[in-house]
Amino acid sequence: MALDRSHPLPLWAQLESELKRRLDAGEFTDRFPTDNELVEQYSVSRHTVREAIRHLNATGILRRERGRGTVVNRAEFEQPLGALHSLLQSLESSGVESTSTVLAQRRELDPVAAEMLGLEPDAEFLHLERIRSAAGEPIAIDRSWVPLSIAEPLLSIPFEHASLYDELERHCNIRPDAGWERIAPILPKPSERDALHLGQGQAAFFLERLTTANGTPIEWRTTIIRGDRYRFVSQFQAGSKPALVASTHE
Repeated sequence: MALDRSHPLPLWAQLESELKRRLDAGEFTDRFPTDNELVEQYSVSRHTVREAIRHLNATGILRRERGRGTVVNRAEFEQPLGALHSLLQSLESSGVESTSTVLAQRRELDPVAAEMLGLEPDAEFLHLERIRSAAGEPIAIDRSWVPLSIAEPLLSIPFEHASLYDELERHCNIRPDAGWERIAPILPKPSERDALHLGQGQAAFFLERLTTANGTPIEWRTTIIRGDRYRFVSQFQAGSKPALVASTHE
């Protein structure tokens, strides 16, 4: 496991690349080596090891935990970017049971949702708020607003094991077919952190989504999703250009 000391790339960068290769190959499933073990394995200084680990921590591949040392951040669920998806389908495609705890399922006014969907401020919505879980472990806090003129039949539908999009199609004859999504890192509020079983200081993704059907906006959604269990994947081709969406939030 010797590194190339004649190579112009610093030793810490070589070690970072080598550890990343081994992680991608599925090594370290039981535990990640200690700093002392890496010093011995690669015949490098403790400073070199710590610098390599620091960069892997910064990219989110590894993290330091009190009492456990360095552990691997293994995101278990993936979602392609640029695809209209159901969180239920995304979780179950990974082979785990997905369930929801319904926190709210009611009619309400919401000025933000009304503005995003281009409706009057006094427009009524079906508001659906759920904690989404995979194999019994909370993954996300999901909040959706759909105009009541569309979604009133869903006020009494059980959503513990159901997809909102599937139920919209089944009971309202509407299926979302396009939209946009914006993703940003956040530090959840204490109540959200507790609901997701996150430790203090652990980050999450904040998703905002507007979905349309036949060109008409039909849903505004926000989702707080655990960053340690979920990751997003993008595919691209040479010469392709990303679609840009103007942001109204600074």
